[in-house]
Amino acid sequence: MRWTRWIAITSSFAAVAVAAVMVSCATPPAKPAAMTPQEKLARGEHLVVVLGCGDCHTPGSLYGAPDAHRLLSGSELGWTGPWGTSYARNITPDSTTGIGTWSADDIVKAIRVGQRPDGSPILPPMPWQDFANLTDDEAYAVAAYIKSVAPVAHKVSDRLRPGVRAPAALVFPPPPKWDAPLTPPAGAGSSAPH
Repeated sequence: MRWTRWIAITSSFAAVAVAAVMVSCATPPAKPAAMTPQEKLARGEHLVVVLGCGDCHTPGSLYGAPDAHRLLSGSELGWTGPWGTSYARNITPDSTTGIGTWSADDIVKAIRVGQRPDGSPILPPMPWQDFANLTDDEAYAVAAYIKSVAPVAHKVSDRLRPGVRAPAALVFPPPPKWDAPLTPPAGAGSSAPH
């Protein structure tokens, strides 16, 4: 009788333990608390620095002396390659010369997909492919930070078609056969200016 009682008690505890494990496995983990606006801006600033946005978009960065007063206001140094010559745009919230009219969704699409709100592609050397896997929280933190920086009025040159000489540009030669893309980048065959 003692053995049957002990087996019944042990079986009951085992059943409760198994049920508890199953319930805990079936319950999704709690979502982390949403970031405060200040935390979101701090996270966005950190990501903009780590992702190197200012390396191209802040004047002086490519020469080792970034100008903090003109943060993210674009560069007049062009990048020349098979796509023509492109310039790092003014991504401050200036509504005339920057991206001040862009929504957070527009900014997220640009950095993840390489497409402007008008549907035109963002040209090299913008490494949007590297940013495609940012989480929503990360991408929207970047957008929030970019929208929070001081607007700077600075009109960046439009891109130049292949063969048009740029006044000042970093020139990328055509890639060697091994490094050549197997598929052309989006917009590479388009003759319309972007």
